[in-house]
This record gives sequence, C-alpha cells and structure tokens, in this order.
Amino acid sequence: MTRLPTRRLLALALASAITAPAWAQTTDTAPVALPASSDAAFTVADIRIDGLQRISAGTVLTYLPIERGDTVTSARVGEAIRALYKTGFFEDIRLDRQGDILVVTVAERPAVNKLTLTGNKDIKTEDLMKGLKDIGLAEGETFDRLALDRVTQELVRQYNNRGKYNVEITPTVSPLDRNRVDVTINVKEGKAAKIRHVNLVGTEKFNNEDILAGWESKEHNWLSWYRRDSQYSKEKLSGDFEKLNAWYLDRGYVDFNLDSTQVSISPDKRDMFITAGISEGEQYRVSDVQVSGDTVLPEENIRRMLLVRKGQIFSRRMLEYTSDGITNTLANIGYAFARVNPIPDIDREKRTVGINFQIVPGPRVNVRRIVFKGNSRTSDEVLRREMRQFEDSWYSQAAIDRSKIRLQRLGYFEEVDVETQPVPGTTDLVDVVYNVKETTSGSFVFGLGYSQLSGMTTSIQLSQNNFLGTGNRVSVEAQRSDYLQRYSFSYVNPFFTDEGMSLGYNLWWREFDYSNYNTAQYSTTSAAAQGILGLPISESDSVSLLFGIDFNQIYTYAGYTPQKIIDYVDAVGQRTFHAWRMEAGWARDTRNDYFMPTRGTYQRISAELTLPGSTAQYYKLNYEFSKYWPLSPSLVLNTRAEIGYGDSYGNDVSRNICFTPGSWQDTDGDEDTPDVWVPGPAPSDPCETTSGDYVKTVTASGLPFFENFYAGGTRSVRGFRDNTLGPRSTPIAGYTYGQVLGGSLKTTGALEMFFPKLFDSNAARISAFVDFGNVYDGIDNFDAGQLRASAGVALLWRAPVGPISISYAMPLRKEDNDEIERLQFTFGGAF
Repeated sequence: MTRLPTRRLLALALASAITAPAWAQTTDTAPVALPASSDAAFTVADIRIDGLQRISAGTVLTYLPIERGDTVTSARVGEAIRALYKTGFFEDIRLDRQGDILVVTVAERPAVNKLTLTGNKDIKTEDLMKGLKDIGLAEGETFDRLALDRVTQELVRQYNNRGKYNVEITPTVSPLDRNRVDVTINVKEGKAAKIRHVNLVGTEKFNNEDILAGWESKEHNWLSWYRRDSQYSKEKLSGDFEKLNAWYLDRGYVDFNLDSTQVSISPDKRDMFITAGISEGEQYRVSDVQVSGDTVLPEENIRRMLLVRKGQIFSRRMLEYTSDGITNTLANIGYAFARVNPIPDIDREKRTVGINFQIVPGPRVNVRRIVFKGNSRTSDEVLRREMRQFEDSWYSQAAIDRSKIRLQRLGYFEEVDVETQPVPGTTDLVDVVYNVKETTSGSFVFGLGYSQLSGMTTSIQLSQNNFLGTGNRVSVEAQRSDYLQRYSFSYVNPFFTDEGMSLGYNLWWREFDYSNYNTAQYSTTSAAAQGILGLPISESDSVSLLFGIDFNQIYTYAGYTPQKIIDYVDAVGQRTFHAWRMEAGWARDTRNDYFMPTRGTYQRISAELTLPGSTAQYYKLNYEFSKYWPLSPSLVLNTRAEIGYGDSYGNDVSRNICFTPGSWQDTDGDEDTPDVWVPGPAPSDPCETTSGDYVKTVTASGLPFFENFYAGGTRSVRGFRDNTLGPRSTPIAGYTYGQVLGGSLKTTGALEMFFPKLFDSNAARISAFVDFGNVYDGIDNFDAGQLRASAGVALLWRAPVGPISISYAMPLRKEDNDEIERLQFTFGGAF
C-alpha cells in the first residue's frame, strides 16, 4: 500500500508511542498492528516481507535489526522502521503481527530507468551526469524526489555563477511499468547577463582604466562576442578582486582594503552593475632585507637571488618571485619540500616594511624509483631514455619537469601527468610517477586528397612513429597526383646510440611533371638513396648530417620548354644528372606543442652541397624562423620568415652547339594564335657551315633550374597561385605570360594572428595573416620593391579524414602579370 510521505512520520510516532493502549491478538490468520506497549511484547518465530518488486527479501533482512527469536517491543519497532527508511529503498514501511510472525509491509521507491539531459550547452553533459551521480541520481539507482530537488537547485546555482540568471530547469518524471521511471531534465540556459559598468569608488592614486585593464570581468564592448569577457561570473569576479588587492600590494600600498562590494542586476536579469569601495592607504618602502634559517647554500649565493632591495617600494610580487626562485633552486639540488617564508615587519609610523626571508629546507630527498603507468604499447625503455631525472639520485624539480616535456614532444601520448609520491615510512625518499595516455602513433591509410595545385591525390601509406613500441619510425608510401608519382621507404632509429644519436635512411623514386606544377614545361624522373645522422647537442638544439646519391633525368619539349632550360641541358651535354649529395643542418625547437603551438621558437639552418664528381656542382642554403608570442589567452601572434639561396661553384660548363630553328605554324586559320610547333632538321655535330645552320654557345652556370626555389600559394604567399611568383621566361605562342622559372634566391615571411579560443576544440584554429615574399634570379637582382604581399583569413583543421587548410586572401602588392587566386584550399596534406 502506498501512503503519502506525511504518513511516514505518523507510523514512526505510533511505533514509538508508549501511552497508547495495547492491541489484543484476536486471530492467527489476519495480521494486526504491533503493540505500542512493552506489556504486549512477543517473540518472533518467523519474518515475512510483503510488497517487494525489485528488491530481494534477503536485502531487507540484512538491514532489518530484528531476527528470529528476538523479542519485539515498541522500541524495537521504531528502530526497525528507522533502519529500513535509512536504506532509501522504500517510500512506506509498516510492521504488523500475525500470530508469532513479524509481517513487514513495504512500498518500494521506483528505479530510474533512463536519465536524459536536454538543452545544456554551457555545461557538458558528461560533467553534469557525473555530478548527478554524486548526488544520487543515476540510471539504475533508486529514484529519490528529494535528490531531484537538490539537483535542480544545484544546476540553478551553477548557471547563476556563470551569469545566466534566466535559466530554467524543468525536471519531468514519467512512470513506467515494473515500478520504474524515466527522468528528463530540460535546461533552458538563456543568455548570460552582461557587465555594463564596473565602478571603483575611492581610487585616487591610479586611474580606474589602468586597474581594470588586467581584469577578466570587463564592461561589454565590440570584441566581447569573441573574448566573452563581459559575461558575469562569480568565480571570475572573485579572482578580479584578488587582482585588485595584488595591484595595490605590488605598488607598496600595504594598508589597502576592499571595504565593500556590490553586484546589482537589471529587472530583466540581462545587465550587471559592479561597484567596489576601496581604501588605498599610503605607500610603503622596504627598510631592511634579512635572510634567516638554514640556507643550505652559502648566504651570499642566496642574497644574489634576492629581488627585494632596501629603499625599494614594497612589492608583494617581488617577494613571491624571490621566494619561488630560492625554493626552485633548493628543489633542484634535492630539497623537494623546501619553504621560504617572507616575514614582514611593518612600521606604520615610518611607512616602511622590513623583510626577513626565513628558509626552511626540510630533508634532502632522493628519488627511489621512476615509474611509468599507462604505456601499454610503448616499452619502458623508450620513456626512460627521455628522463632527465634519474633513480638513486637527488631530487630535481627542473629535471622532472624537463622529462615531462620530452615525453610530450615524442608525439606518442595524448596526455602526460607527473606526480611525486613519498615513500611510506621515510622522509627523504620519493617515487616519481609518470602517468601517460597513449594515442595513435601510426597509421595505415588509403588517402584521397585534393588541392588546387595538385588536383586529386591518391596515396597508400603505412607509417609507424613508434614501431612495435621501440620508438623507431618506419614509413612506406605510394603517391600519385596530377604532377607526381612517388614511391618511398624511410626508417629512423632516434636512439641508435645511448647518447641519443639517430640513424636513418631514405629510398625514393619519382616522376615529376613540372608543367602541372604551375612552372615551366618539362618533366623529370629521379631516384635517391640517402643516409641521415642526427645528434642532440642540448635540450632544444640538434644537428643533422645527410649523405646520399641520386640521379635526375630531364625531359624537355621543343617549342614548349623555355629556351633557358634547353640551353642548360645542352651545355651539360646529357639529360641525366647524378649527384653525390651532402646536407648539414642545425635546428632549435622550443615550441610548447608540435601541432598547435602557442609559445616558443623554431629555427633551422641547413646547407646542401653536391660533391665533386657530380654532374652539376652547386650548393643551397636555407634558414627558417618562426616565433609564437602569446599576447593573451585569446590571441597568439606568429612571426615567421624563410630565406633560401643557391649557386654553383667551380668552373662553368660551356659548349658550342649547332641547330636549325623550327617555327610555330597555324593550322586552324587563326594567324594570330599559331598552334603547332614544327621543329627544324636535327642539329649536326660538328656543325656544317651551310645555309640555315646556326652555331650557338650555351653555358651551364648558377643553380640548376631543377633546384630553383618557388613562392606563392598556401605555404608561402597566399592569394597568389602556387609557385607563380618570381622570374619568368619570354612568352611564346600559346602562353599569355612567360613560364615560371623559379629563382636562386627566395625571401618569404608572414605575420599571423591566431585566435585559439574561437573554437572549443584544439583541432581547429582561425587566423588573420599578412604574407609577403618573392623569388629572384640571384642576389644581384633582389629588389625589395618587387616583394608581393597579401592579407586574409585562414582556417586550419585537423579533421579525422586528414588536415584541411582553407584561406582567403586579397593581394596588397601585385603586378599586372601576377596570377591571383584569392580562395585557396588543401585537403589531405600537412599544414
């Protein structure tokens, strides 16, 4: 039987009343109410449970404090009812007697069959579900109306703290068969209240605008849609009041006090008004600086770390920086639990503060073990070789932190956390535990990609950056596009030696059609075998050395290939170029993330050289620079530049060739656009001095045309077609402009502002950029006035199917013959 909740209290009152008359037992077949007087107590011969649906009788008997053979009194009845109510399983409980049988009649609370949240955007469903479970509302659990009310109140409170005072939380309970219910919580978040005005009352020494500049809670402005800094939040405002206190303490106002705060809201709950009353007080200076306690290091060494000096304006920030500096120094030599307590001595009459830095080093700590957890695929050896903190050595916080960064930069792990665990029973031993969450470090991909430059690209690639958990990198690839066929294999062992020297090699073969690459009309077939050595020289610096042999067969087309290219090939006297190639490089990488960095610098210098005995002797120099400047949590500036230069060395190669020129002829009747090239007779060698024959001296000098630099497009100067900037050949029939030849000097750069908070996902980012650059035929032809420039916006997205880059740019500096392409995109290639 189901009763109203108020009857629970009535049942308890009846069970515990001692003044009510006793009930007589009149029959053995019908249960009667239990006695309220101890005079009518009885001994329980058996216990029967009535009304159960989901809960077993054994569960009830477990919680029931009465067993067979016990004597039932009014006190025992009240105790039993309270114990069963405490389980939370039942809405109603009644104890009766049938002869010597104790009859327990219950009405179960329903079970939650399904719990649904709708309408919540500001708070994630996963976080809400976890919170609901902690309160006691979850699928499969017993439904409690009081718990649902608590959930509703807690959700309203959380949304109010986020500035959403119009939130509506509507819970709906739908009864089902078998004593079950479906619970639906519908959330109408509404819009967050905006801060319309912040007023500081009592400021005399500083302008309110200067004080409020560092606050997270800002008055509504035209950028608030992006920064979201005008949305009221109780937590943010509390933090801003702490900043207000720090502002004055950092400037010597020791007696500063926040007298009052008031937050008011408009009747429609859409606008917030914040007022704070303050007392600034007077400015204090430092009268004396002392160091006390066990300094461990010589006191003069500690004093060199003091940023606080006598006579300075007092600054709490300088105290904190000094304390942190000393603490970190001690932590790096084993004192993991060192403390530095700056004790002030305030003289309010003289308005001075004396500072005593009390040093408490604690015991010197040794690292007993370094433990790795979560690396199910990666062997411990791969992680352990990245460690800068070693076992059985003094604790060093800097080494532990650096080890964590090195693990993050491997690319094998999605997350890396480190914790220090004291060894039980000791005060000078700790274990350092690195918890890692592995991510996919390899792939087998059949890929389809598309870009405006290469058209449709198909590729099959098997790559593994952590081959069999050893940390070795293996890649096999076959690729085909409109201008390229490529087959390659590469292998790198990053720890060929214990000192960190890497060893790898590359094998590749390709056919490259430059006519589909927005460049001159020729094609190549090439192959190479290369060996690579790398050696780290510091935590962020490394050097590399490449040595290999390659060949390159050139195909030119009479009447289509620019004459400059044909002359170079004729001067060499063969169409197959082979080279013994060497390349040395130095790189420094301090970026905090490989894919989406927000701070740090990347630099690389490389020098490539073909050795004597190669068909063409030349060198190439290249320098790359990129620096990320975090201007604020919502703005990151990237400045980058690239300079490349190449030239030949040794003697130039010259030849005299004999040729008979061909001509363009018209076949469709349109004399203005000849469309067929008719070559002349084959050249003779040696030349015959006959009519129509010509003798020409051709020279191969400078950087070979097939090694030229190119610029323009998604990876250099956006807004211009890929590879179309720089020197061009003389226009020939069928071409409006001359063909792109590239050049031996390349200069490009960019200023790009990233907006990391525009999306919640770390896999996508929006940027606004200014690109500039060009390619020149040698240093002597460099002209800054010929630099091209563009400005635009870009979207970069690491989609599950591959990276996508989309940009829209408007040229700022261009020439009439430049090929403009404002909208550019690439799908399936690297950023």
